Amino acid sequence: MKASELKAMKDAELVEKETELRENIFRMKFKLATGDIEDSSQIKKAKKDIARIKTILNERAIEEK
Repeated sequence: MKASELKAMKDAELVEKETELRENIFRMKFKLATGDIEDSSQIKKAKKDIARIKTILNERAIEEK
């Protein structure tokens, strides 16, 4: 996802998206271990999306202070 798409989301939606991405990473790691996953770069992309979400949430928390 792009940062602009994430910035348009509300905080609750971002937290929900982060949880969803973490669950996907968990599943992808199992698939990777069993050899069922074709594109292992998806794990890296999901981790970057989580980092973007955390950055946006931290920026919003700082702005509130």
